[in-house]
This record gives sequence, C-alpha cells and structure tokens, in this order.
Amino acid sequence: MSRELYDRTRAVLPSWLALYYAEPIELDHGSGRHVWDADGNRYLDFFGGILTTMTEHALPAVTEAVAAQAAKIVHSSTLYLNRPMVELCEEIAEVSGIPDAKVFLTTSGTEANDAALLLASARNGASQILALRNSYHGRSFSTIGITGNSAWSPTSLSPFQTYYVHGGQRYRSPFAHLSDEDFVKACVADLEDVLDQTDGRVAALIAEPIQGVGGFTSGPDGVLGAFAEVLRARDILWISDEVQTGWGRTGEHFWGWQAHEATPNIVTFAKGVGNGLSMGGVIAPAAIMDNLPANSISTFGGSPITSAGALANLRHLREHDLQANAAKVGPILLDGLKAARAPVVGDVRGKGLMIGVELVEPGSGTPGRPAPALATAVLEGCRERGLLVGRGGLHGNVLRIAPPLSLTAEEAEDGLAILVDALSAATPQEAS
Repeated sequence: MSRELYDRTRAVLPSWLALYYAEPIELDHGSGRHVWDADGNRYLDFFGGILTTMTEHALPAVTEAVAAQAAKIVHSSTLYLNRPMVELCEEIAEVSGIPDAKVFLTTSGTEANDAALLLASARNGASQILALRNSYHGRSFSTIGITGNSAWSPTSLSPFQTYYVHGGQRYRSPFAHLSDEDFVKACVADLEDVLDQTDGRVAALIAEPIQGVGGFTSGPDGVLGAFAEVLRARDILWISDEVQTGWGRTGEHFWGWQAHEATPNIVTFAKGVGNGLSMGGVIAPAAIMDNLPANSISTFGGSPITSAGALANLRHLREHDLQANAAKVGPILLDGLKAARAPVVGDVRGKGLMIGVELVEPGSGTPGRPAPALATAVLEGCRERGLLVGRGGLHGNVLRIAPPLSLTAEEAEDGLAILVDALSAATPQEAS
C-alpha cells in the first residue's frame, strides 16, 4: 500500500520534495504523543510534523473548536470582520512581550517571515538584510535569499543583499573555544565589521534564537541582546524568527528571544500555535505594523476555522502550563543522551523539548567530521523501533528531537531508550 502511494507521489509531486526513510510511511492517525501508519504500526512521535503538533495529536479542544466553526462558516478573508481571528490576535498580543503589539496572521512561517521583511524594508527603503550563518527562514523567493544554509537555498538570486554574521551556532564555530562572554564579544565584533562594509542602509537582522533546520544550534544566551544594542545604535530592526522556538518549547521561556535580555522589534511565529492547522503570523508595535504605504489583505491568513483551532490550542497550552512540562521532561532526554556517551555523537545540545544530536565519525576530533550516513542509519533505526525523529544541520548529520509539549516522563524514558539503542546499533564496531 505504501509503495503504491509512493509511486503516485513521485509521479505527480515535484522530485525535490524530500521524503523520510528508504521505505516512506503514510501516517494515518494520531492520539496524544503517538501516531499510526497506514499499515497499523504505532510510533512515539518525537518530531510532531516538524515541531507543528505542539500540544498533542487529535487534541479534543482543537478538533471540537474546528468542527464547531466549520459548521458555521469556514472562510471569509480579511475583508470582513472575523471574531475568531480577533480573539486569537488579542491573546497572542497579550503573551507576546511586545509593547503596543499588533498581529498579522498568515498561513505559514515562510509567509510570516516574508511579511516581516516587507515591514522592515518598507520602513526605510533598505534592501540589505543581516542574517545568521547556518540559518533557515522559509522556502519562498525572499526567504531563500536570506537563508544561510546552502542545503536549503536552491538559487543565489534574491530581492535582498544579504550579509551573514556569526552567532547562530557554537559547535562548529571558529569561536567555539571561547568562553560565553568572549564568544559574544567576538560575534559582536564580527557584526560591527560586517556593518561597516554596508552603505549604512540596512533594514533588519533576522535571527532564530535556536536554529531549527540548522540542527537546533545556537550561540550563548545574551548574544542576540548584545547584537540588539549595536542594531539600535544604527537604527536597524531585529526580527526574531520564533517559528520553532515559540510558545514555551524551550521550557525556560515562552519565547526564545527572552533568553537574550532584549526585546526584538518584530517577532514571527507559526507551526505550533496551529497544532497542525496552517497558521503563522507577525507581531510588531503599531508604529512598525501600521507603516506600510499601501493597502493589503490576506485571503487565507487568519481564516475563521484556523483561528478557532489555534485559539483553542493556545488556551490549552497555557491552562495546562505545557512550558513548565517542557522544562521538567526535557532534561530526561538531554541529560540521558549526554550520559550515553555514544562514540558517534559529537554534540548534544538544546533546551526544553528542542534537542539536537550531532553525529560524527568516531575518533575524528572536535568538532568531528559530519556523519550524515550515520544520521540516516539512526533515523531508520528509530523508526524500526517505533520512534519518529527529525534530521537537519548543514551537513544533514543532526538528529532533531522535538516531541509535543505534553510528553510524559515515561514517554521520554521510552524514547530515550530507543534513541540510545539506535545510536549503539549505528556505531561502527571498531568504535564500540
């Protein structure tokens, strides 16, 4: 059955759409932190549709809200007043941490970052953008143009002139040997040097507090706040891309930027807030959000049905304090993976329920040589043992672990045991 669907998929969809596994699986249904494929196999889900199933699969509050709204009206567009959209935006503004916040809803993180770039460039007419090395911000023409990860950037054409700065990852950074304080100083010096090479008209720096596709990498806490001081002095905006870090996933904070002791000018979000519904958005102070010199609409952004579902999901997240659960359960995985000391693991990093495991060739030093084939083997090994994880990193050698935020301690222990076993199985015998 899966092979037949695979053949149909390859016949009608683009060849560049990536699929996991040598024998791709069709996910048929889910409940809680588990999913089942079309053949009836059950998996513990540690990737959640690329960090999108934030609370749990088939969350009753969301399915009931979507069903109730669908029975009334599914779609209207922003040309009409939309009560679910307004109620959702009010709640997002409340938790945003952005002063005088306004919210614009989109259908994805890509579109949210597009809108943020538009707001920033329209403000001063600048077409120069700063981004972090190893970054990923979406698959549209403009967001590919600011993506610092060649594996996800199929063209060098761009509406922007983009400059890439250090600070987004530690393990493979030339500053990796430095203390946190000196690492931040080195990155700030790099930022200032890059800025001196521009003509002074820079619209914004866009940065993920923890890089998602890049392999869950980050610099030390405070590095983006130090950048913010430099940017403020030069009247450059800071866009915090919270598509993967937002909504309490890191455990310690509700937003990733809150670890950096400064407040961004614009925040983008998506993925988890919709719990699988097509939802993204931009948060900015009214002075920035209202600054576009032309009219605009959104046909599908903030539709009644997606807004109703996202609002139910966000309220469930807050009422059940899933951020605190991420802080409590995440260390079971993070500490357990570090304690396993697998020879193929070069680095274990992350916060809360956002954990990266970088695989390297055993005995190849620090940082070790990337081992994408081993990552593929572990990915397959986890699936065979009933666990779904993701993969990323510039070299495709990083396991991405990001379960729904309602993960229980018992499920974390179960997933950890599978991960350790799969890592052990993938380790070359001479390195065992």
